[in-house]
Amino acid sequence: MSDINSGWAPQPQEAFHTPGQGLGPIANVLNDVRQEPGMMRPFLSSQNVPCVSIPSGRVDNEGNKEMKTHRISDLQARGIHSPVFNATSLRKEQWIQFDQAVIKAARERLRAWSDLRSANTFGGFNAMARTTLEYEAMSDPGEAVQDMDGLSEGRTDNPLFSLRSMPLPITHSDFWFSSRRLEVSRSGPGALPLDTTMAEAAGRRVAEMIEKQTIGTIAGMNYGYQSAGVTAHDSTYLSKVYGYINFPSTLTSVSLTAPDGTNPDTTVGEVLEMRQALYDNKFYGPYVLYHSDGWDRYLDNDYFAGTFAQGLVSGSKTLRQRLEAIEGISAVRRLDFLTTDYKMIMVQMTSDVARAVNGMDIQTVQWESQGGMRLNFKVMAIQVPQLRADYNDRTGILYATS
Repeated sequence: MSDINSGWAPQPQEAFHTPGQGLGPIANVLNDVRQEPGMMRPFLSSQNVPCVSIPSGRVDNEGNKEMKTHRISDLQARGIHSPVFNATSLRKEQWIQFDQAVIKAARERLRAWSDLRSANTFGGFNAMARTTLEYEAMSDPGEAVQDMDGLSEGRTDNPLFSLRSMPLPITHSDFWFSSRRLEVSRSGPGALPLDTTMAEAAGRRVAEMIEKQTIGTIAGMNYGYQSAGVTAHDSTYLSKVYGYINFPSTLTSVSLTAPDGTNPDTTVGEVLEMRQALYDNKFYGPYVLYHSDGWDRYLDNDYFAGTFAQGLVSGSKTLRQRLEAIEGISAVRRLDFLTTDYKMIMVQMTSDVARAVNGMDIQTVQWESQGGMRLNFKVMAIQVPQLRADYNDRTGILYATS
């Protein structure tokens, strides 16, 4: 066990108070521990010593926080307290079981968010200490001048900026155990293991909401029209979490032809038109082409070239493979939560179009209630898509419906 990091010390609540911060028991507990969820995960070491693991203040070469384990008694001796330090603690192995169950559930068939996070992630800040993320959209300034001697004076040009903001909501789901059930699970050899089914279900609910929010099949949280700042924010965009299909700058098309098994060439032509529309919007890829679930039976069928009048010619690939062969399209992928009709979303997977804001990874915290007889758990994350448009409201996203 290591001693406490001398750079970590409690601060008054006012030091991290944010207007509009959460209220209620769980929010109050987080306020008391400087918004550090690790302080709400006490565990028993192999020697039955109550401990917590919290960030040391250092990060590794990949940007991951270094975690240090501390005895709770050492923290309390230095005047650092948490309302959950007296809670009936899980063993470290039980926390690992919970975390593995939650992470497993979060990774199942949740493609839009996973793709975005793999391509472009923005994080490394204390998202619990702020309610919105402010950013600026910039115009494309400057011009080149051409002459024979290089003496012509070019026009100077300053970029224009538009201030925008996005809320940072907490996505969470709760479950609980009785303290007696917990004692039974660790009563010795042959004890019944603690059931992680509820943790897995809670993790899945959190991940599904983040996925649906990224796609735009559910409305993201709205935190008002403008936020306080040096200047007023862009009134075109609410301070709201947008998804691909409800972002105000997303290009739209209603001319997508429904597949019937005889018109794969039509689909290829319309996808080429979608790509051209993004070219015209000054976004040149690479793209991921997402589709609703109804397309699967047609995209994975054999691709046929030609027309009925000329005689169809069967190729050696599927329609999906034919679409992936188009220049700039890196993948054609199904979205399980895009379930209605025949739809496609083409997204340029670059940071100027979309980023995954990871303010807090999915994790589980605990606290007691009912005199310690009930042990409550909350699976929580601060993970939101940040869709971006330039100063002229152009973006690299297109949403097509039939």
